[in-house]
Amino acid sequence: MRLSELSGKEIVDIKRAERLGVLGQTDLEINEQDGQITALIIPSVKWFGFRKQGNDIRVPWNHIQKIGSDMIILDVPEALQPPGEKEHPS
Repeated sequence: MRLSELSGKEIVDIKRAERLGVLGQTDLEINEQDGQITALIIPSVKWFGFRKQGNDIRVPWNHIQKIGSDMIILDVPEALQPPGEKEHPS
């Protein structure tokens, strides 16, 4: 799959059923040796879209569950979520 095919897709966390952003507003971590994407770096946002400093979520490529026509579904482990954003048991 080409990067141009991924651009603009909505990124959704399956566990929290929460929109994390849109690919194109996130950074990609790419292995320089083989050109493979190793992770998505998703910025955490605060009120009115202003970024929190240092609270980005790094999601390894193997945590992507499904890439559909308009969204990318992730299974973000609790350990990767920024402090204060972790799930609380109901």
